[in-house]
Amino acid sequence: MDNNILKAENIVKAFTKHTALDNVTVEVPRGKVYGLLGPNGAGKTTLIRIINHITAPDSGVVTFNGHRLTAADVANIGYLPEERGLYKKMKVGDQAIFFARLKGLSKRDATKALKEWFEKLEISSWWDKKVEELSKGMAQKVQFIVTVLHKPELLIFDEPFSGFDPINANVLKREILSLRDQGATVIFSTHNMASVEELCDNISLINKSHNILTGSVRELRREFSDNSYEFSFLGEQARLTEALEPLTREMEGKGLDRDGFLSVSLKLNSADDLREAIARANEAVDLRSFRQVLPSMDEIFIRSVEKFNQNNPQ
Repeated sequence: MDNNILKAENIVKAFTKHTALDNVTVEVPRGKVYGLLGPNGAGKTTLIRIINHITAPDSGVVTFNGHRLTAADVANIGYLPEERGLYKKMKVGDQAIFFARLKGLSKRDATKALKEWFEKLEISSWWDKKVEELSKGMAQKVQFIVTVLHKPELLIFDEPFSGFDPINANVLKREILSLRDQGATVIFSTHNMASVEELCDNISLINKSHNILTGSVRELRREFSDNSYEFSFLGEQARLTEALEPLTREMEGKGLDRDGFLSVSLKLNSADDLREAIARANEAVDLRSFRQVLPSMDEIFIRSVEKFNQNNPQ
C-alpha cells in the first residue's frame, strides 16, 4: 500500500485576476499530522477545497488511497472549514444528530457516539440548548465533533483554533493527536506557527500560490540548523570566550541556566568544529552540558518566505 494517503500533483487553479495555486504538489503520509502552512491568501484554503471536491483544479491530479479522487471519496474525509456555520435556531443535540445522519450514521449510533463526545469535551449540558446560545468556542467544539464522528480516514482542519482560548485549544490539540494515534491522517491548515511543532509530523509551506518548502518537521529543523549551541559550565566566562573564539562567529552570555550553571549561546563556524569546541571548553572551564539549539518552525517559516520573496519579486 502507498505510504501516502493523498497526493495533489501539479495543481493549478486560477481565478479572474489571481492565480491561487501555481503547479503545487503535496504528498500527505498516512497516519501523520500534516501541516499546510502559509500566510493568509497563500492558497491553502483553495487546495483544501479542491481536495474536498468543492471546486476543481484547472490542471493537475489529486489521488486518494492510490486512485484518482472522486466525489465518493469525500465520505472518507472529515472537513472542518474556517468559515463555520450552524443553524442558530436548532437545538445543539438535534443539529449534531442531523449532521451525523448525513454522514451515514443511524440515529441510534449517532446519538450514542455524540453523547460520548459531548461528555469528553465537557459540553453535555448544552445538548438541549439552541445553537444561538452557544459561545463561539462551544459552537466550534460541536462542529469538531460532527467532523470526526464518522471516523473518516482523512481529517482536514482549516484554522481549527481560531477563537479558542488556550485551555480549549489544548483540549482540541490533545484530541487531534489522539485521532492520529488511532490511525487517522490529519491535514492541519494554519498561518500560525505556535501549534505546528506540537502537532505536525510533516509540513508544506505555501506562499504566493507556490509550495516553497516541504518535509518532516524534525528533518527541516536540522536542515535549517545554523550550528547554534548552548554550553553550560562552571568557571570564568572570559576564559571560555577566549578558548572558543577561533571556532565561533557569535557568542553571547545567557546568565544562569535552570540548573544554576553559567551558560553561553554560540554559533560555530562549521558543524565539524563541535568536537574541538567541546575539548577546548573542557580545558578552559568545567563544562557541565551542551545542547544543539535548533530553529523553531516560526524562524524557518520567516526565513523561507523572505528568501522566496527576494527571489520572486512582484
